[in-house]
Amino acid sequence: MAIPYEFAYERPETAEQAIKLLGKYGKNARILAGGTDLANQMKQGFRVPEILIDIKNIKEWEVIKMVNNELHIGSLVTFNDLRKSQLIREKLNILFEAAGLVASTGVRNRATMVGNICSAVACMDSAAPLLVHEAVIHTMSIDGERAIPIQQWFIDNRKTAIQDNELVTHVSIPIPEKKYAGAYQKMMRYSGEDLSQSNVGVLVLSDNKYHVAFGSVGPIPKRSLKIENLLNTKGISKETIEEAKAMIETVIAPITDVRATKEYRMHMTKVMFERALKSAVERFKQPKLITQ
Repeated sequence: MAIPYEFAYERPETAEQAIKLLGKYGKNARILAGGTDLANQMKQGFRVPEILIDIKNIKEWEVIKMVNNELHIGSLVTFNDLRKSQLIREKLNILFEAAGLVASTGVRNRATMVGNICSAVACMDSAAPLLVHEAVIHTMSIDGERAIPIQQWFIDNRKTAIQDNELVTHVSIPIPEKKYAGAYQKMMRYSGEDLSQSNVGVLVLSDNKYHVAFGSVGPIPKRSLKIENLLNTKGISKETIEEAKAMIETVIAPITDVRATKEYRMHMTKVMFERALKSAVERFKQPKLITQ
């Protein structure tokens, strides 16, 4: 299906050129990186931009690198890039796992992590790993730069804190100084080819601290401080896990659609939470982090 209308197209070579164009066109422009979501939106008439600003020539945004104690992921880094990165495998195993479960191989070769969180679709895969690691979204515009904690990024389904004249340059993730380990679980109809029906991320930190986040079970992905406080206070036991699973019913709000009922999503989210928690705890005990 072709895009049924005409639009302008620009391919800037530098960040400065990109933000100048975005400052000129504002809400009438759309940023093109991987384009896997945007193309479908345009074909169906949900997005009708006056101009596409293609940022794929801006090489500085293709980089995955350590900056002091933070891992920086550029806005052009694809999910396949994440899977190929030794830094991601060693430092962010939960994101490494999630990246391998995104859609199909073809989509992973084009779709970017930043595009995923900018689309803010309920079924996104990357939000839970970034939430438990307390990532920060970095934006740029003609007015300057902003650093937005991911907890403040998601406003509603398909709505984020980004402004019309801003684009995301990179995401920074603070790397804990002490030992840590994460695990990710995703519910889908078949492996590596399907949208998420529910997903869970768990991060285990030193001093018996836990971070927990849920995706695809509400308008926006959510980190649960309530469940974290329970685990941090009482520690891990069979009783605590059951109490945490019961608490999930007050944290998430799944829906019924063509892929799953809300009851099934609720049940499987509890199951996946327990699996992710136990997996993260087991990995934390290992002398060296092992990822799939």
